[in-house]
Amino acid sequence: MVKTLQDKLKLGNGVEIPYIGLGVFQMSEQRYITKAVSEAINAGYRLFDTAAVYNNEEQVGLAIREGGVSRNELFISSKLWNGDQGYDETLFAFERTLKNLNLTDLDMYLIHWPLAGKYRDSWRAMERLYNEGSVKAIGVANFKEHHLKDLLAVANEKPVLNQVETHPLLPQNELRAFLKKEGIAHAAWSPLAKGTLMQNPVVQDIAKRHGAQVDQVVLQWHLNRNTIIIPKSITSTRIKENANLAYFELDTEDMRKLNKLETGQYVGPDPDDLAYFLESIEREREMLEASRDGHS
Repeated sequence: MVKTLQDKLKLGNGVEIPYIGLGVFQMSEQRYITKAVSEAINAGYRLFDTAAVYNNEEQVGLAIREGGVSRNELFISSKLWNGDQGYDETLFAFERTLKNLNLTDLDMYLIHWPLAGKYRDSWRAMERLYNEGSVKAIGVANFKEHHLKDLLAVANEKPVLNQVETHPLLPQNELRAFLKKEGIAHAAWSPLAKGTLMQNPVVQDIAKRHGAQVDQVVLQWHLNRNTIIIPKSITSTRIKENANLAYFELDTEDMRKLNKLETGQYVGPDPDDLAYFLESIEREREMLEASRDGHS
């Protein structure tokens, strides 16, 4: 069944999340964020996904408050930065996120990456925040099956969602099967593979046949697989296109062709690349501290 902006997925704890949201990765200037959020709200979006390391929580919070929609209509999600992992660190980071967004609670809070030796303690803090009612749902991002198995072995609360890089080139089929078995929702970041699919002749052919845009075909592929999508855009046309998917439907042959595009190649970092994350933590720390100093 074709999904719209009004359709929602019920998570494992009963909380409902929209299938389609707006991502704000690499958006920093207030004018662009305000315009994108305003366009999205006017188009019917209610899910907005940010993260501490995006360095724009404050701007997103301001844009949401100016959006003219009541808080209880919105689903706001943010993520715990790698350098803030640990039990006490997570509690402090969450309070900072609420302050930046100017909210009293959060709809969803995710561990951004499975930082070795840290995410178990971070999860204990997330469970505390959830049990205290400060956040309605807790989950993870970029966790592979072995990370999830390790976390589930000690967790009191099961993650309700895993947000991972997913697109036809990297469909995450084995991980999807594990998530389904565990009752964990699948959300996709970089659902368009950072634009690398826009020139793909298979996708272009399917789009032409349906009178649709290439990005709409890929997003429809995700929704057919019951995946939550959070495409990023700052342009009014693209924001509307990404939401207007109900006028066409992919058939079995379309899905078969798109499924054959799998290469297993990441367009972002591999969650098992520990060296990358250890190197990036210090770089991210310097960026965040510079920002925080500027607002102190």
